[in-house]
Amino acid sequence: MDIQPKPLNPLVKAALEFGPLVLFFVIYQRTDIFTATAVFIPTILGALGVSWWLSRDVPRMAVVTAVVVVVFGGLTLWLKDATFIKMKPTIINVLFAGALGWGVLRGRSYLKDLIGGAMPLSDAGWMILTKRWALFFLFMAVVNEVVWRTQTEEFWVTFKTFASPAITFLFVISQFGLIKKHGTDGGAGGDA
Repeated sequence: MDIQPKPLNPLVKAALEFGPLVLFFVIYQRTDIFTATAVFIPTILGALGVSWWLSRDVPRMAVVTAVVVVVFGGLTLWLKDATFIKMKPTIINVLFAGALGWGVLRGRSYLKDLIGGAMPLSDAGWMILTKRWALFFLFMAVVNEVVWRTQTEEFWVTFKTFASPAITFLFVISQFGLIKKHGTDGGAGGDA
């Protein structure tokens, strides 16, 4: 039986992606980082389950993120050390940067493999966009390290919940010129 993915409503998709993080923030504000982490782990797994149930598809990046949350969140709770949950964004960003960078070294855009159907670009455009995302992920890894190591825990939680998504959104917007320049009329993103 071949299960075809169904597109998610953009608001539902956003709620599934950002809902667990916002809940983490709310629980943290009312309790502590350990309770927030204990709620975050099943919430992110639940969001994956709901995503699968609604669309019959789960984005690979969301799965990788959930695995890292479970591992580092679990270590945070088991060892009663918040360092692990604070390192989670660094690890995720380094993994994504490494995967994209590895693809670029092999002459392949893994970003195109992930989202190519949603955005028709030339092959050259995909390679440029992939390099930029790899560098952006590295940048965000460094920023996370600086913030959690130099600021208060509360500042880090607020940064992770609000500033990090805002920076990512601004980065996405900054790529519109590249997308316009290298966009193709076809759906597969071959060379124009």
